This record gives sequence, C-alpha cells and structure tokens, in this order.
Amino acid sequence: MPELFPIVALRAFETANKANRKLMAEEVDRICRSSGFLAITDHGVSQEVIDGAWTRAKAFFDEPVELKQQARAPFPGYPYGYLGPNSEALAASRGVATPPDLKESFNGGPLSKPPGLTDKDALSFCYADTIWPKAPTGFRPAWEAYYRAMEDLASRIMVLFAAALSLRDDYFAPFIDHPISALRALNYPEQTVAPQPGQLRAGAHSDYGSLTILLPQAGSKGLQIERPDKSWMDVPPVPGAFIINIGDLMARWTNDRWVSTVHRVANPTNPEEARARRQSFAFFHQPNWFAEITSLIAGEKPKYEPVLSGPYLMGKFKSTVKA
Repeated sequence: MPELFPIVALRAFETANKANRKLMAEEVDRICRSSGFLAITDHGVSQEVIDGAWTRAKAFFDEPVELKQQARAPFPGYPYGYLGPNSEALAASRGVATPPDLKESFNGGPLSKPPGLTDKDALSFCYADTIWPKAPTGFRPAWEAYYRAMEDLASRIMVLFAAALSLRDDYFAPFIDHPISALRALNYPEQTVAPQPGQLRAGAHSDYGSLTILLPQAGSKGLQIERPDKSWMDVPPVPGAFIINIGDLMARWTNDRWVSTVHRVANPTNPEEARARRQSFAFFHQPNWFAEITSLIAGEKPKYEPVLSGPYLMGKFKSTVKA
C-alpha cells in the first residue's frame, strides 16, 4: 500500500477558529519533524498566473539550443539565466561526486534590490541581473507574475510555520521582508542514451533555504525523498497543490527539530517514461541577505554556529556548479 502524503489546506488554516488553527499548526509541526515535505492546497494562487509561466517555460525549453544559449549564465557560478545540460551536479552540495545531472534550467532572482544595499557579494550574487531570453513572447512578464505569487505564498506559509513552532504570526517577518529567493524552471529532457553510473535527473540533495515551493508536472514521476532507513519514497504530484519542503536553514533555525530531507529526481524506470520530458518549477525561498540564522528553540543548546543567510546560500550554490 502506498504511503499517504500529508496535505494542508492553507486558506482553511488562515480562516480557522483558534482551536482548529492550533490543531492544524500541531499537525504541520509533526510533518516537519518527520519528513519536512507536505502538499499545500487551497492556496489561492491564480491558475492563469501558473499557466502563463508554465506554458512560456515549456516554449522556451522547446527553442533550439543556440537560441536558449543566448540567455545562458555568462560564467560558471553565475546564478541566473539559462543553465544547459552538464552544468550542475546537486549531489556535490553533500560532498558526493557524481556525473552532471540530466537537466537544463532557467533561473531568475529577486525582482528588485533593497534600498541602500552596498554589499558587493550580495549585489554580484543574489541581486545579479537575470539574463532574459528573447523568446517566447511574454516570457518575462509571465515569469515575474509567477515569482510575485510565490513570494506572497511563501510569506503566508512562513506564518503557518510560525504557528507550528508556537511563535507569534509575524515572528519571521523581519527576516523575510527583502528575501533573496530564486525561481527555477527545470526541464528533464527525453533520455535517448542510458545515463552514466550514478547519474540522475537531479542528484540527491537537500535544499538550502527556509522552504521550497515545487510545482511538478501533472502525473509525473521521479521525485523521491529519503526515508530514515535510507530507502526512497515516491512523492506524487497532488492535483491543484504545491509541494512544500523545508530547507537547511529552517532545520538550523529550529535546531534540527525540523528536518531538511534529502531528495532527488530519479531516472525513468521504463522506456516509455524515458522518452517523455518532465518539467517543474521550484521557488527557493531564502531569508534576507543579512538575516542571522540561529536557533529559535528555547531551552536547547544550539547545535550550530550562527550564519548569515546570503553568504551561506552563496557557498552552497557554488559547490554544485560544474566549472
């Protein structure tokens, strides 16, 4: 029998009475202690916004290679623009050497800079310019509309997380009023050649920030999370839902009360699936560049030294890039 995947209705939480809100928050705490993965339904994100970004990302990935390369990241380690095949190995973030992941991506960062920001690393990394593609028509406005929707959704989920940790609703607000979040459209091309040993569509990794909002392709397979016994569990797409997982910074923030679970995108298991491409959107929510992340769990000795959100992210990202 397949394992049940936890589902939380966001607007039901937001409109619940005090007693039901507490019960839902306690359930989210339980989920984040065990797997850190859940599906969010009743989220209020416009289907028009979702479809606009999705169809234009698909059209972009369908463009000839030479046109996609016009939007490529200008050098290894540059965070935004097009990253072609053989550009990244996510398992490297855990110190595991593998062949490059079998994917391509388009990546974009924050839509504006905080006033008065002068930090050179922040400006050259998280606030670097996105290299926009010339086609398809309408790509940039559709992308920016989706980014704004994810930014809003992430802030609402952080309120849910605050409640799950028995904190006041606005606890995280000062840490995320200028988030350095990134949006990534991913395309896993058809596999016409057998992968190399150890090569996956996306190598086993944990995410780096506070939370990730994933929109998988309807009916797609391959996303898996690692169980405590090191076996793998499939994460099914939930119709009308986003898949949410917490990242390394949230695990640090909660002194490992919550887990940042290792996950991967496995290769297709049969020839028919291998001949089909797979697409997804991942929004990586990241606290402000200068947000100091230290344990918020009262009465426990902190397991980690404090880190700043931005430099921590920069180091993780650069470890995965193939020079």
